Amino acid sequence: MRVTCVIDDAVGQDSPFRGEHGLAFLIEDGNRRVLFDTGQSGTALLHNLELLDVDPVTIDAVAISHGHYDHTGGLPALVELLRPRIPLYAHSDLGRERYDLRDGRAKSVGLPYDQEELAARLALELSIVPQGIVPGVWTTGEISQRPEPLGSSAHHRMRHGATLVTDAYRDDMSLVLQLDGHLLLLCGCCHAGLLNTLAHVQRTFERPIAAIAGGLHLVNASQADLGRIGAVLAAMPELRRVYPCHCTGKAAVEALTRTLGPDIVRPCLTGTVLDLEVDS
Repeated sequence: MRVTCVIDDAVGQDSPFRGEHGLAFLIEDGNRRVLFDTGQSGTALLHNLELLDVDPVTIDAVAISHGHYDHTGGLPALVELLRPRIPLYAHSDLGRERYDLRDGRAKSVGLPYDQEELAARLALELSIVPQGIVPGVWTTGEISQRPEPLGSSAHHRMRHGATLVTDAYRDDMSLVLQLDGHLLLLCGCCHAGLLNTLAHVQRTFERPIAAIAGGLHLVNASQADLGRIGAVLAAMPELRRVYPCHCTGKAAVEALTRTLGPDIVRPCLTGTVLDLEVDS
């Protein structure tokens, strides 16, 4: 199995890839391809897929971590190039209107594609329970038990009836990939909270987690929370790789690196191919 970071906020110096505030990963296993999230623009997504020599018509399924624009913004351009009616996997709350509220003004930050139109182009597989996408790749389903802190923002709102309320992030989910008896947890933004997500995956899939990658949304985490998260990860005996990116935050990456070491915590810039040799 090969996992490539197609879009992240950062790119390497002199890299031909385009970065933007957003996230997308490509999962390849044999002749199967799954795209996880689409970044915030078709411009960056299609440019980077071309550099990777990936024709969108060869993508077999799309999975969406949650409805925010920086994970779904590439959909309008991508859908035009995909094979008709391939499946799109997401939480059933994907299409709820979402906003960023600052200075009394609400800016739409939700799905930039009409869900009915999307359903006419792709086969929407929307569910709160885990779903298999291709052999060895599953959605987590809804992270319903959340005793630990969320990966939240004070500005995020969602529509509830006629009013805007604090976003509950019910639609937030991750992917789980099987790696020779171990698991890779692939996160979009982890708004449900990293520790909550880890506990859910361990309860649901009953295999050790050997690698974690993606946006962990620790950018607003306190030092106390970062210390606790680091301690939990350090106590996971099978954990061999952590690839934090996107919304994880510089301070969080540095804290995790101090706790786990640079052999485990590794950069995940746009274009990075994850090292999944977790037994090495």
